[in-house]
Amino acid sequence: MTYQIHRYPAELIDVVRLGDGERVVIRPVLPQDEDLTTAFFRSLSAPARYDRFMTSLRELPPELMRRFTQVDYADHLALVAEVFSGGRESVIAEARYVRRPNSLDAEFAVSVAEPWQGKRLASLLLGKLACRAAAMGVRRIVGETLATNAKMISLARKAGFTIQPSPEVRGLMLLEMALPGSQPCNDAEASPLAA
Repeated sequence: MTYQIHRYPAELIDVVRLGDGERVVIRPVLPQDEDLTTAFFRSLSAPARYDRFMTSLRELPPELMRRFTQVDYADHLALVAEVFSGGRESVIAEARYVRRPNSLDAEFAVSVAEPWQGKRLASLLLGKLACRAAAMGVRRIVGETLATNAKMISLARKAGFTIQPSPEVRGLMLLEMALPGSQPCNDAEASPLAA
């Protein structure tokens, strides 16, 4: 099967400075980012990987890695945040949404490497993701997290998500937020999650 993508959304490339002055590049993932993505998920602690996938994973299976890096930028968008040091690039965070089939809903996920947490990077990525999703016709973003994942629950609460326990799975929290209609997404102020 040949993989086909829509036009690469170069307009989503952004260079931001975090509160500590660190320069971070945010861009849509590319199919050739498999090694960077593998290194990012390997760098996460076992508890962080468990929070992200709600299961113990030491390595991402090859099929999942392909799905993470081969996105169509419309129904599935993944953004990576990266830094450059010593002539090498490293992914320090990723965020994505995947539209549910035949739906105006999309599921989202955000992961930030532990040394980069607490710098508003997750909020920034989630805002950019929600803004792009709204521009692509998504009307609601949803997610699931463990009730013990205090960082994700705090992020969702600050972003305006409704948070409720799953009626079907004990210890699982459901996250949901309606998105406004299509709008420009040129900067953080345009984001529906701008704080």
